[in-house]
Amino acid sequence: MSSAAEQEAVPAEQERTGALVNGARRAVPVVPVWPGAPVPLGARFRVGPDGVAGTNFALWAGGAEAVELCLFDADGKETRARLAELTHEIWHGFVPGVMPGQRYGYRVHGRWDPWTGGRWNPAKLLLDPYARAVDGDFGLPPEVYGHVRDWPQQHVADTVRDDRDSAPYVPKGVVVHDDAPDDEWADDRRPKTPWADSVIYEVHVRGFTALHPDIPEELRGTYAGLAHPAAVEHLVKLGVTAVELLPVHQFAHEDHLLRKGLKNYWGYNSIGYFAPHAAYAASGTTGQQVGEFKRMVRALHAAGIEVILDVVYNHTAEAGELGPTLSLKGIDNRGYYRLQSDARRYADYTGCGNTLHVVQPHVLRLITDSLRYWVTEMGVDGFRFDLAAALARSMHDVDMLSPFLAVIAQDPVLRRVKLIAEPWDVGSGGYQVGAFPPLWTEWNDRYRNAVRDFWRGALPDVRDLGYRLSGSSDLYAWGGRRPYASVNFITAHDGFTLRDLVSYERKHNEANGEGNRDGTDDNRSWNCGAEGETDDERVRALRRRQLRNLLTTLLLSTGVPMLVAGDELGRTQRGNNNAYCQDNEISWVDWGLLADPGWKALFDLTSRLIELRHRHPVLRRRAFFSGRAHSADGLRDLAWFTARGTEMTERDWYAPAATLGMYLSGRDIPGRDERGVPILDDSFLAVLHAGDRPASFVLPGPPWAERYEVVVDTSGEEQAEAPGVEHRAGATITVPARAVLLLRVAG
Repeated sequence: MSSAAEQEAVPAEQERTGALVNGARRAVPVVPVWPGAPVPLGARFRVGPDGVAGTNFALWAGGAEAVELCLFDADGKETRARLAELTHEIWHGFVPGVMPGQRYGYRVHGRWDPWTGGRWNPAKLLLDPYARAVDGDFGLPPEVYGHVRDWPQQHVADTVRDDRDSAPYVPKGVVVHDDAPDDEWADDRRPKTPWADSVIYEVHVRGFTALHPDIPEELRGTYAGLAHPAAVEHLVKLGVTAVELLPVHQFAHEDHLLRKGLKNYWGYNSIGYFAPHAAYAASGTTGQQVGEFKRMVRALHAAGIEVILDVVYNHTAEAGELGPTLSLKGIDNRGYYRLQSDARRYADYTGCGNTLHVVQPHVLRLITDSLRYWVTEMGVDGFRFDLAAALARSMHDVDMLSPFLAVIAQDPVLRRVKLIAEPWDVGSGGYQVGAFPPLWTEWNDRYRNAVRDFWRGALPDVRDLGYRLSGSSDLYAWGGRRPYASVNFITAHDGFTLRDLVSYERKHNEANGEGNRDGTDDNRSWNCGAEGETDDERVRALRRRQLRNLLTTLLLSTGVPMLVAGDELGRTQRGNNNAYCQDNEISWVDWGLLADPGWKALFDLTSRLIELRHRHPVLRRRAFFSGRAHSADGLRDLAWFTARGTEMTERDWYAPAATLGMYLSGRDIPGRDERGVPILDDSFLAVLHAGDRPASFVLPGPPWAERYEVVVDTSGEEQAEAPGVEHRAGATITVPARAVLLLRVAG
């Protein structure tokens, strides 16, 4: 049906006393509904002052004409109740007798008019945006689309309404008892690790434990698995202070993946912003996942580890006009999503088909209510915002005074937690690295690029590298921001693993079923002489050395380091740099690597470097370096040296160089400890040499040092174990090919 005349042939809006199922009307039972309250939004179980237990339901649906609450029993039988009360565009009602564990959804009535953005279709059961738990999977058959998905004329398919009932094919929200006794937080102690002391570990809940031999099989891949002592022990031995969990909000799998027999593994396709993803629960999916998630948080907190969530508030799983109708699209499409001037189409700053309209008060409320919920009731310690620039757009352009950023800045709960921006989106003007305001820390992809290029020998000069190693003051030294505004990373979930970065020069994404067209081609990688796995021991040894160089560089740099789970073990994705749909051994952490002495040595080095960082405040500064002398002897807090042992000049910064010396003074650390005592530390000289042959390096003499002691030497597994060799200042030492030397000033 592609014309207005043909639209008239579509069955009329269902009446308030019945429902259309496959074109036929059937009667539905009703239940009594008391007026209830418009706040809080969502389904909230309570016992009233008269002793009557039940659940209050409240749903914002600004443009709707009517809202039906749909309750489902264990057999899937549906019972409906009209929410007759409307307060400030919120439909609400209290249903006595509805207890925790009850599954529910909504049917929202309104005008089907895609040309003006109206996509109401009461044949589609909708997930409550405030649902605290979700039971079931999104399979995306044709019935869950508000339009006729397979209409012959695809260019107008989104205008033809599909009146088949979607209820049998979609998950349901679950009423949760917020005050359940096993979810008490009395014994929880948040670590509250200062930003400067943080080491972040990006981890996938399922992939981290799916193959762990010491975790019971029934717990692998779950919140309970991540809370298991064997998983926590690894994190503690490694020394990280926070786990950054890939999305754990309830998400759906895209249709194009399901048709290929694949699934969305990463989870950047959210549909429920309050619900822990049910597939990661070992204990059950009718509310038990909430308690299991909380117990995971408590276990990590008890080990001194914070929990940061990677959150996706920029778009939802409903995609564009040809996407499914699962929740917001059917509640009030115009109210929740950014639409183009042609309201049939969606403004897409995310590359995922839609963009939430964050300047709308009710959308902003949804996001901030969700964030506060995860902090106050689920115990998390911070958030990493996917494509944060999309959230910072006002009408069209990115605006650092946008409503979203303004609300976060003044919120008494959210301004106290860790806030990390992925400071870009895919729209015009979306690249905003260095532009986010104080309170925010950012993923610094310029750090990633500079370090990768240096170690593969592709940097034209070392100007950019100097900024990245010392905290990126060119990006963040404004508005009171500190060096920890930069999250330094070399790898992330999106792209090569660290091992693949030194093993592949080209992506190998054939398993994704997209003809190897997906994923970036800008990998800045070097395969060390052979593409992929090889039996050539020289190549393998060089790769392990490069891994040591990359990890050492990361953990000696000023800023907040972020590791990706498994990089410390040499995890490989077989060259796949976009493994978002690989819920299998390609993506999962291979714990068998610890049995290999070479990979075990890499883990030990990583752990020792993190411990070294924790022990020495000069490596985790809270203020930017000044580069100026603070004493009569001319010693500065930061100095740069050429291989000749002379300080870098302007000309040296602009010249190609494979060797760079960075001196960090422990005598000039700004700030004092908790008792007001000035902070003092050892001083260090880090020598980074990316050349393919050994190089001579003259160690700087007084006032920088009298003697130096080698602390780390990445030229071999054995040398990396703190050899403790001493050199006098002014001596010429040989730096092995492609190596980092860290020397402590001994006198």
